[in-house]
Parts: sequence; C-alpha cells; structure tokens
Amino acid sequence: MDIESLVRTRRALHAVAELVLAGPQFRTSGTIRLRASLGGFATRAEPNVQVVGADLVAPGQRLFLERTTCAALAAAIGVTVGAPAGLYQGGSGVGPEDVIEADPQPAHWIAHCFAAGDAALRRMFPGADPVIWPEHFDIGVTVAAVNYGVSPGDDFQAEPYAYVGPHTRQQGKYWNAPFGAVATIRELGGVDGVVTFFKRGSRLVD
Repeated sequence: MDIESLVRTRRALHAVAELVLAGPQFRTSGTIRLRASLGGFATRAEPNVQVVGADLVAPGQRLFLERTTCAALAAAIGVTVGAPAGLYQGGSGVGPEDVIEADPQPAHWIAHCFAAGDAALRRMFPGADPVIWPEHFDIGVTVAAVNYGVSPGDDFQAEPYAYVGPHTRQQGKYWNAPFGAVATIRELGGVDGVVTFFKRGSRLVD
C-alpha cells in the first residue's frame, strides 16, 4: 500500500475514534478509553460502537467510511458528534464536517497492528489492560514510568510502529526517537518481534 493511502486512512480512523467513539462514550459513560477489537477498535462502554476495517458498526448498522463526515456518521447511529471536551490538547485535528475516507487495505493493516500491539502488551505484562487513547490514537500501557505501545503512525513516523517511551530521557543507540525508541511493525514482523523490542527497551532503561 502507498503511504498517501495509509495516512488518509489513519486520519479518518483517528477522527472516528475521537469524534464518534470516544467523545460520545465520555459524555455517556465518563471514559475516553477505547480497546482493540476483532478487525479494529471499539468503545468500552455505552454507546456500543466499533470500527471494523473501513466500516463503522453500531447495533443494526454498518456504515462505510467513504467520502463522509464524522457528523454524518454520528447522526446516522444516533450519537452526538465531538471529541471529549477539556481533557487534552491536540487530537486528530479533524472537524465534524471535514470529509474523511478510509481505504480497506490500510484500514485492515492498522487493525492488524493494533491487534499485534494488544497481544504483545498482554504477553509482556500479564494482567495489563492495553488502552487505545483517542488523543494520539495509539494502544499502550505504562509500567514503572515507561510507556509501551503501538501507534498506527503519526507526523514522526508515517508507518505503524512500536515504541518504548521512558518518562526520563535516555542515552544510547537504541533510543532513536525524541520520546524514546521506535521500530516499525513491518520491521518487527509481528507479535514476537514487538515483544522482543519491548523487552530490550525494558532492559535498557536507566
């Protein structure tokens, strides 16, 4: 898949996660936490909404993320569009009326990367509860002042990547990002590679 399609799809999925899942969930159930689910990601509480590949799925409905807006999607499933208010700065940068579009191939690749991150985090930290956060649209946990997770990509790295982000700045070749260390999921090859990357980071933290 090409990077342009990946970035366009990630933008769309991030917008839906923030404005159609996390925001309505926060207003209804008081939490912004999302979770990895089969084929994508989902709310943890009411309203029951999920993204599967490039589709938005709600009870009795399945909507394609093709040349649409978050406002139209929210209206179709009966929720009030909008990000969680007053909890963080930044986010997707997409407004309710901005046109979004998700392509199926990169959407399924992003879903695969979230699933790999979820599995790797649970294997690395038994009993962990990996969270997809709507601000940065990554799945992660924090253990002993170190963030571990998988991002579907961002301005720093366009491809989906695993990261280890200590709360204190580290020195050494492994630490190749301003916030710690990263490696693309493509390079790591899947769950086993992500776990190995996490373990190395855990050993190298001062």
